[in-house]
Amino acid sequence: MVERVERKERAQARAKATANAPGPTEIRSHLVRTELLKASVWLGLALLIAACIVLIQPILLIFAAIVTAAILDGGTRLLGRVLPIGRGWRLLIVCLSVLLFMIWTAMFAGSQIAAQAVSLQSVVMAQIERLAAWASDQGMGSFQLDTKTISDNFAGTFGRVTAAVGSVVGAFTSLVMILVLGVFIAIEPRLYERGVAWMLPMKNRENFYITTARMGFTLRRLMAGRLLGMFVEGVGTWLACMAVGIPMAALLGLLTGLLAFIPNIGAIVSGVLLVLVGFSAGTDAGLWAIAIYLVVQTVDGYLIVPMVAKKTVDLAPALVLGAQILFGALLGIMGLFLADPIVAMIKVALEREAERNAGAAPKVGKAAAG
Repeated sequence: MVERVERKERAQARAKATANAPGPTEIRSHLVRTELLKASVWLGLALLIAACIVLIQPILLIFAAIVTAAILDGGTRLLGRVLPIGRGWRLLIVCLSVLLFMIWTAMFAGSQIAAQAVSLQSVVMAQIERLAAWASDQGMGSFQLDTKTISDNFAGTFGRVTAAVGSVVGAFTSLVMILVLGVFIAIEPRLYERGVAWMLPMKNRENFYITTARMGFTLRRLMAGRLLGMFVEGVGTWLACMAVGIPMAALLGLLTGLLAFIPNIGAIVSGVLLVLVGFSAGTDAGLWAIAIYLVVQTVDGYLIVPMVAKKTVDLAPALVLGAQILFGALLGIMGLFLADPIVAMIKVALEREAERNAGAAPKVGKAAAG
């Protein structure tokens, strides 16, 4: 009788315990909470990657605007060293200077460059056909080349330009958006910096301010070096081509200056165009074109780039070229243009993180030893 009562009490206790225990789908379960947290992290990461893929063009436009703001901010800071007026007035002077330069270029050199651009394609294609014929005569095979084939191969090499910048209207609209957004950021950069920091935990804000300050300094120096290189290469090529009688000097100078913004690849493309146009005017002009290219690239590579690299991140050429190939294939022309600044910003962030880890390591070791 007593055993029967004890068995009944134990059964009731087990039933009560089972009834009060959290089920496998209840959030009170520690296991469920842990697994749900893991799943949420992976799901959030997958959604973030998907959002970046879908919104990659707007993200690139925003980053291009940040690069533009860094250029304007650098000019404003530089002007402040010689002109003690308010920041807003200095920024206005920089913006007006850029606008006046663009208007001057369009008015005084626009017609000449437009006329040269019409004949550039025919000249380049004629030279390519001559090279193809020479290769066929040497037994290297038969090459059938035309403008469409070359443009398709070029687009396939550097990725497809998406709808955001896939037409003349789209490119102009994107350029206007970049300029307007860059001006707004340059007017009050601290405002946006504080807005992003506000969304971070308090303990991470100091490190965020230090990292963004270093990124801004690096980006300003990097863009200053790019603009200086573009000016030297563009003007130098233009004047040298005019001096030796190479046709389309203004257009070649403009293309060389613009392509100088893209390290490595830009120099190769501008050099090929310069040599092809040079040999179209004769052997002597072609040899002069090779000499001009070597001199201009030597000045940029051994004077301007080292001078800038001493005061900013020193990026390895192979790293930059690899990033350009990767971003160009994945993101198109915009990725190709922005590969260098993106790599520089990533390197600054990684160096700052390594610095933090190195500073925290002795404290951790000391605590463990104690």
